[in-house]
Amino acid sequence: MKRNAPAFARYFPFLLWWPLVTRTTLKDDLFAGITNAVVVLPQGVAFAMISGLPPAYGLYTAIIPPIIAGLFGSSRHLISGPTTAISIVVFSTISPMAEAGTEAFVALTLTLTLLAGLFQAALGMAKMGALVNFISHSVVVGFTAGAAILIATSQLKHVLGLPIPSGESFLHIWVQILSQIADTNLWVLFVAILTLTVAVLFKKWKPRWPAMLIAMVVGAVAASLIGPEETGIALVGAIPSSLPPFSVPEFSAKALRELTPGAIAVAMLGLIEAVSISRSIATRSGQRIDGNQEFIGQGLSNIIGAFFSSYASSGSFTRSGLNYSVGAHTPMAAVFAALSLAVILLLVAPLAAYLPIPAMGGIVMLVAYNLIDFHHINVILKAEKGDAAVLVTTFISTLFVELEFAIYVGVLLSLILYLNRTSKPRIVPRIPDPFQPGRPFYTDPDLPECPQVKILRIDGSIYFGSVNHVESVLQSVDEWEPDQIHKLIVMSGVNFIDVAGGEMLAHEAARLRAKGGRLYLYGVKEDVRRVLLRGGYLAQVGVENIFCSKSEALSFILGHISAKRCRSCPEFVFAECASFERDPGVELNNNPFGHEGKRSGDHCRADLKP
Repeated sequence: MKRNAPAFARYFPFLLWWPLVTRTTLKDDLFAGITNAVVVLPQGVAFAMISGLPPAYGLYTAIIPPIIAGLFGSSRHLISGPTTAISIVVFSTISPMAEAGTEAFVALTLTLTLLAGLFQAALGMAKMGALVNFISHSVVVGFTAGAAILIATSQLKHVLGLPIPSGESFLHIWVQILSQIADTNLWVLFVAILTLTVAVLFKKWKPRWPAMLIAMVVGAVAASLIGPEETGIALVGAIPSSLPPFSVPEFSAKALRELTPGAIAVAMLGLIEAVSISRSIATRSGQRIDGNQEFIGQGLSNIIGAFFSSYASSGSFTRSGLNYSVGAHTPMAAVFAALSLAVILLLVAPLAAYLPIPAMGGIVMLVAYNLIDFHHINVILKAEKGDAAVLVTTFISTLFVELEFAIYVGVLLSLILYLNRTSKPRIVPRIPDPFQPGRPFYTDPDLPECPQVKILRIDGSIYFGSVNHVESVLQSVDEWEPDQIHKLIVMSGVNFIDVAGGEMLAHEAARLRAKGGRLYLYGVKEDVRRVLLRGGYLAQVGVENIFCSKSEALSFILGHISAKRCRSCPEFVFAECASFERDPGVELNNNPFGHEGKRSGDHCRADLKP
């Protein structure tokens, strides 16, 4: 039975951490769960507003998915539930098809959630957990920043009290705001600013206190004292005092067809969030994260959640980080958080009727601001032009095109830049340093080269996408140094080669032989050697031209170059050059014998200077 436990645990992963549960861990997990429930109460309502759903659905999503994701995921600290980025994607996907807040809108949202969950679970079962590694950090940062701007823009009508229809584009909303700015309801604006200010101050002075919840209470009291009916301050309305009810998604062919692109975007975004957060916390907790199991856990949470009035969920960085920081040990903290929220929902749901929508708008504005990762944006813009282009393109696409396609644009551009980089591996000349013991190879334009031998190192894979670049560089040597018909390629930086790469090396070897020279390979890795051997390319290059030792390679090469040219050569490039007789009157440069010069070694750090 014990021998079968690991296989059984693949289907029931909670069996792996269940032995860790003790009375002490349950106590700590219960405290972490209650803390999380208090935090998610205002967040759930705010996220539901962003997604276009009634407020209760944000709380339902914070009850069912966390339990399923906690039991069937791999992270011990990840807390799933409604998130800002997914909420805005849900709204942008469903709003063209139905009016926000209606039964049709809810039904389509549940269908979107179900489809996203199916995609996530299918990817997990297909062992595609590494798929999120191909979505660069720049895409996530750019998309999140763009989504934050969209969220803040969508809440301006609630903050200013302006009648702007839902579902309008980013530009259209701003046009309407600017044209109606004179009609701003100052009482509405006062409540929104008061709520936002209180939340910011409490977050700064009392970071462990539930700042958002306190701010919402202050906003509600202020609106009540002002008089919501007399001043036009809209209220959230009553939230049902009930557990998440059973629900049925929309299964029409038209809905499934139209929602599939958005569901893929929601699925991928949710997986990126969940796995990224899990790995981030795992670096501190020391836990190993199984990406495939995390995919399955997120997928199941959305599949089951779709039938219990929950919309698309993912890992929450705020709640997961809080979960770890307050001392949670196992996913039981996620279970306790969901159960605690259910109890709170049953007890205080009627009080939500007094929450002013401007106060919620202020809270959402704060959430949107916190989404923007200014630090990483600054780093990416300064560090690398390609990543900066991905970030800016994704950010702009998020604002001006369909939100789900903005993710695709960013991912596609990331892949294009990646392929462009790998298609041009770094190829640098290598020259023995006569001033260092053992004459190690360096890339230094001040060192002399052998007039007959060219040494090059390739850093990168030689595959169908890079063979043209590699071949072009190798042949360009003939234009600059036509006498260097012997080429030694240092292959220690080549981890992969395919058939196209093998054929290119064989073609280059034949081309050099026709000129009276040879192609030599040094430091070929085992996997690369295996491909060259099986493809017959080693035989075409010449097995005798493949070396594992630098000294062996140079001794062999110098035995096949023109001795006549060596006698008149003034350069002392290789230690093996000592074996050649020199013509009378030829004065050697860089003679290592008796040389008192010494290199400082600082040339190795020259590239690190700004």
